[in-house]
Amino acid sequence: MRKAHYRMLIILAGVLFATGCSLQLGDKVAGVHGGKFFYTEGNLVVNYDVSLERTWKACEKTMADIQASDIVIDRKVSGGTLKAVLKGEDIRISLQYVEKELTRVSVRVGLTGNSIASEMIQTKIKENLINL
Repeated sequence: MRKAHYRMLIILAGVLFATGCSLQLGDKVAGVHGGKFFYTEGNLVVNYDVSLERTWKACEKTMADIQASDIVIDRKVSGGTLKAVLKGEDIRISLQYVEKELTRVSVRVGLTGNSIASEMIQTKIKENLINL
């Protein structure tokens, strides 16, 4: 009987992970959508199977494409941050080297985070990665 419960729990966890779910603990919200991204504390985080240098160029192009203003770049060896303003909202794109061909990109729009705007920016970054 216990095996059946464990099996059902594993199947349920797999279904939730595959279809997407969110979890709220107090004022912190986290969500996964099909294993593609993770949204936590106002940041939309995506891992790209691309080098840091190529991802950085795609993020710079994204800032230009969306016509962000007041761009401030803080580049480091293992990552960096691009900050800008778009229509009165602060935008922060943070990049982090994970492996040779794996870069973590976190996008936050606004003070508390805007998941829809962040997802649109991540989509634009992905498009730019394909076209570079």
